[in-house]
Amino acid sequence: MMAREDDLWLDEAAGPLVRPYAMTRGRTRPGSPELDMVTQVVTARRGNSDRSVLSVEHLEILELCKRPLSLAEVASYLDVPLVVAKVLVSDLIERGDLIAGSASSRVAEKPDRQLLQAVLDGVRRL
Repeated sequence: MMAREDDLWLDEAAGPLVRPYAMTRGRTRPGSPELDMVTQVVTARRGNSDRSVLSVEHLEILELCKRPLSLAEVASYLDVPLVVAKVLVSDLIERGDLIAGSASSRVAEKPDRQLLQAVLDGVRRL
């Protein structure tokens, strides 16, 4: 028996299927190349107010990112490959709807030697 065209886009357990390339409109590279799986993203307080042009996935990302999440977490919550999440998140960053910051971009400061010595002296006195 030949499957109907409508049946190809429906999975009984999952419902309608949307291919990842359809979510990204065929794009495979994010506009923001600095994004990696540990990049933290959070919804901007004053993002672009016109959300009528956003896809369901974009809106879901904005809802998820009311608290900071890593890009890997966003991909997991959306149940999409990491590259799809990168493209979608990149769209929102370019619009000003999301703010991104990398945990690896923080530079560790050299500890103050005098402070460390004071702590060591205090521990020795105990």
